[in-house]
Amino acid sequence: MTQRIRTALLGFGHAGSIFHAPAIASLPDFALDVIVTSNPQRQAQARAAYPQARVIDRAVWAASQLDVDLVVVGTPPATHGGLTRDALEAGCAVVVDKPFTVTSAEGEELIALARERGLLLTTYQNRRWDAEILTVKKLMEQGRLGHVRRFESRLERWQPVITKEWKAKATVASGGGILFDLGTHLIDQALQLFGPATRVYGELAARRPQELADDDAFVALEHVGGVISHLWMNLNAPQLGPRLRVVGSEASYTKQTADIQESQLMAGLAPGDPRYGVDPQENWGLLGRDGTLELVPTERASFGRFYELLAEAILRGGPVPVNPADSVAALRIIEKIRAQVG
Repeated sequence: MTQRIRTALLGFGHAGSIFHAPAIASLPDFALDVIVTSNPQRQAQARAAYPQARVIDRAVWAASQLDVDLVVVGTPPATHGGLTRDALEAGCAVVVDKPFTVTSAEGEELIALARERGLLLTTYQNRRWDAEILTVKKLMEQGRLGHVRRFESRLERWQPVITKEWKAKATVASGGGILFDLGTHLIDQALQLFGPATRVYGELAARRPQELADDDAFVALEHVGGVISHLWMNLNAPQLGPRLRVVGSEASYTKQTADIQESQLMAGLAPGDPRYGVDPQENWGLLGRDGTLELVPTERASFGRFYELLAEAILRGGPVPVNPADSVAALRIIEKIRAQVG
C-alpha cells in the first residue's frame, strides 16, 4: 500500500460528483487517481474539477488494470454486484454506494468473497452522519428523552417527473424505486439507533405515471427493545412533513428540516469550509413537552467522516466505517416488505 490511498471512482453522476469525489479530494490520506464514466459531459466535468485524475470511459475500463488500492462504486444499483466483484477479484478494497446490492443474497456473496480474499469491503451509508441523526444520538446518550418509545422519520421530495434516464427505466429487479433509494437510508438509521427489527410492515405505491417501481413508501419496524419506528419516503409530497420526531417517556424531539450537506455540496461548498455541515439556528429542533419547549443546537454533520474512518481502516487497521452486513440486514427488511405487498 502506498502512503496515500490510490482511489478509482466508478460513476460521476449525482453520487460520484456530489458525495464521493469532494470528500475523497478533501482528505490528505486519499489520492483521487481515476474517474470512470461513459458520459462525455461528465467526463469533461470530471477533468475540469479533478485535473490530476485519469478519466476513463466505462466501456474500456478494467479493474485489473487500474493500479489502485480502493475502488468506489457510485453507479446505478443494478451494476453494483458485478463491479464490486470485479474490483475484489482485482485485489482492491471497495466502497459500494447504497443500495449495496439488489438482493440480500448477492450482498452476502460479496461479503464472503471479500473475506476469502482478505480485502476491505464497506457500504456508503453516509446518512449515519446526518446532523439530525447525530443530534438524536446525543440526546439519547444524555438521557434527555427518557426511554424512547417511538421514532418517526421522513425523507420527502416534490419530484413529479423522473429526470434521470436510468431511474425512468429502473424496475424493482434492477434496483429502482424509492424504497431502494431513500428507504435504505431511513431503515439503516433506525436500525443503528434502536437495534434489529423483530416485526416489519410496509406499504408501497407508484404515483407517477412513468414510475416502474415505487415512489411512495411507508415502513413500520418494531425493534428488539420495543421502540416503534415509522419511516416515510415519498417523491410526491407538495408539502414536506417534519424530518423526524422522537417520542420519549420524558420528552420529545422534533426537527422540521433535513440535513443541509447535500444542498451545500450541490451549491459548491466544499468539505472543510467552516460553514460546511453547520445547521443554522432557524433550523434547530425543539426538545421537551408542550409548554416547556427549548431549541436544541443541531450537531455539526459530516459525510466526510465516513472517509476519515475508511482511511483509518485501510492505513491503520481500524474497523470499517460501515459493516456491509448492516446493509444486508436493511435489504432483508426491504425484501420482507416486497413479499408482503406482492
